[in-house]
Amino acid sequence: MSETSRILIADDNQPNCELLEAYLSDLDCEIEFAADGQETLQKVQSFAPHLILLDVMMPRLSGFEVCRTLKDAPETSEIMILMVTALNELGDIERAVQAGTDDFLSKPVNKIELLKRVENMLKLRNIRDENERLRRYIESMETAPGES
Repeated sequence: MSETSRILIADDNQPNCELLEAYLSDLDCEIEFAADGQETLQKVQSFAPHLILLDVMMPRLSGFEVCRTLKDAPETSEIMILMVTALNELGDIERAVQAGTDDFLSKPVNKIELLKRVENMLKLRNIRDENERLRRYIESMETAPGES
């Protein structure tokens, strides 16, 4: 990875935040926290995370609302979102998918499962970014005047 990954942990339960941070401690990443949905949206603007670990049941705005807001906005739609929730009914999973989540994980969180999903999501993001850089480079080469 060329730059250090930035992960935003959005959960209103402080022990959950500390546990997730401890689980991620072996990864080379910067971590920030948000305690409610509104703060999550503010931190997205100031911290520009690559990945958000998003709790569903939060004050002010639910994880579903935060996810939908981020995925609907062109400037934040590419941020990877992993919903981490105690909800595990089929309807909740469908709501998460409809809101635009990239993946979801049920609580209690398994450390190995969390790490693999986070690593895979960050790899996917890096591949997507590299593909976009290559696309722009090829496009610039095709439109460069007088080159042959």
